[in-house]
Amino acid sequence: MSTHQHFLIHKPYGYLSQFIYELKRKKKLLGELHNFPEGTMAIGRLDEDSEGLLLLTTDGMMSEMVRSKKVSKEYYVQVDGIVTDEAIEKLKKGVEIGFDGKKYITRKCDAFKIENPNFAERSKKIRDERHGPTSWLSITLNEGKFRQVRKMTSAVGFPTLRLVRIRVGNIRLNDLKSGEVMEVENLEI
Repeated sequence: MSTHQHFLIHKPYGYLSQFIYELKRKKKLLGELHNFPEGTMAIGRLDEDSEGLLLLTTDGMMSEMVRSKKVSKEYYVQVDGIVTDEAIEKLKKGVEIGFDGKKYITRKCDAFKIENPNFAERSKKIRDERHGPTSWLSITLNEGKFRQVRKMTSAVGFPTLRLVRIRVGNIRLNDLKSGEVMEVENLEI
């Protein structure tokens, strides 16, 4: 039986969660961060302007299992404005977003205000406080539609400025630095 390899990566801002990009425009890809073995794939995705924990594996069955189990994912989200309790209650109950050209009501989730987590500066500067205040939330989902967290915060009037995934199941980002890759023995999610 072949042994598979598993990695945790802190995906930096501006990278795609993939190894091959077919279109002509030059994009930053995960393979630029580490010499991954052939057949490595991302379990789930983070869009180009999102950061944080991404799990990679050479085991396709592991990838399928994680996605099929609807594993919870926690995000720290910096939003434009001082988020209200009312907006947080709406997020918790589910909000209507567009998905695949249809309206979709998000499932109940966990959401609450947090202090600024003091992440390292991002490669592309986020607007500063002179343009108005910002606040941070923790949002934990068991689903992951395309750009869902961004659509959710927008739907309640607080557009996302920065989004960092800090947890997938019981695996945490901890102090993995942006762009850092750590090989792990197994993925206990």
